[in-house]
Order: sequence, then structure tokens, then C-alpha cells
Amino acid sequence: MKKIEAIIRPFKLDDVKEALVEEGVKGLTITEVRGYGRQKGHTETYRGSEYRIEFIPKIKIEIVVEAKKAESVIEAILKTAKTGQIGDGKIFVSNIDDVIRIRTEESGKEAI
Repeated sequence: MKKIEAIIRPFKLDDVKEALVEEGVKGLTITEVRGYGRQKGHTETYRGSEYRIEFIPKIKIEIVVEAKKAESVIEAILKTAKTGQIGDGKIFVSNIDDVIRIRTEESGKEAI
């Protein structure tokens, strides 16, 4: 099994969610996060005063899928989250040893 964590722009969430549903993803976790990468924040003007925003709001999506589905899920995220500009985000993929559903105590791919 693979855990896919995607950091994306907030306005891309609905598009990515729809693409993941089409790929057969049954569940996901979404967290509102803030951070910066190469863009190092940006400057905005409010009522004539300029101020710096160092941490940019993003959305973090966490998904656990069978290893054979990981590539298609990653492709779906890439296709729908990409704008081609700095700040599009990142995708992290890691191995998951086991998953256990608390309610039924099922484990492995049945618990996904």
C-alpha cells in the first residue's frame, strides 16, 4: 500500500477531489495548511500599506491506496492540480505497512 500526500492550491481542491473519485478513491483526508517553498511568500497591498505574507495557504490531501493504483492516482492529481506556475505544490509518496479499520478490526487492503 502507498500513502499519497499532495499539497495543492486551495482553489484546485474540487477538481482534484472529482478526479480522485473517478479513479476509485473511496476516502481521503483534507487539512488546511500553510507554508512556503521556492516562492518564499509574497507581498500584498491593503489600504495603501504593503505587507508580506510569508506562509501561503495550501490544502494537504492524504490518501492510502493499493500500490497498483498509486500511479493512476498520482497522474490524476498532477493533471488536475497543475497550473504551471510556482506554488502548484508537491506530491509525497510513502510505503504503508498496514492499515487497520478500528470498527471491524479488518486489516490490509480490505481496511482501505
